[in-house]
Amino acid sequence: MTSFDKAAFEQLFRMHFKTLTYFALRYVKDQDTAHEIVQDAFMGLWEKRETIDPERSVTSYLSTSVRNKCLNHLRNTKKFSDELLSLENLPQDAFYEQPLRLTESEITLRILQSTAELPEKCREVFELSRNEHLKYEEIAQRLNISVKTVETQISKALAHFRIRLKEFMPVLIVIICMSEHWN
Repeated sequence: MTSFDKAAFEQLFRMHFKTLTYFALRYVKDQDTAHEIVQDAFMGLWEKRETIDPERSVTSYLSTSVRNKCLNHLRNTKKFSDELLSLENLPQDAFYEQPLRLTESEITLRILQSTAELPEKCREVFELSRNEHLKYEEIAQRLNISVKTVETQISKALAHFRIRLKEFMPVLIVIICMSEHWN
């Protein structure tokens, strides 16, 4: 696992994200929550990539992590009864989740993941706007679509990011304000 590079991680994410989301959905019964839990599991894997036993299956690690995060979520949201905990044979104190530590790489990874989740046309419009700094009219001309379609796609992308990056919003706002202030 110590040779776990960014490309391998991205490939692992693409291969297992959907399956792990369905797995999480069986526990939490909410698509957004399931996505967040799976993303958190991948973030934990990335953070611990240097210390994880290379003999252990990565998919086993991820599925165990997702399961534990689901159970933790259910317990924390009071949807989890003591009887169910006993059925799972898990001690009540087995649930511990590290507090969120924001790093630039975590935020960047989450932004990249969120961008990759966008539908192809939406992602293309968004990237032309944000990465190439094209105006809506220029994007419309380049892609042979209407300006209204560009506006709609940008709105969809921003709504997606508001949902997927909500835990990072305070930090992102500060970063954006600071970068505009210093430029």
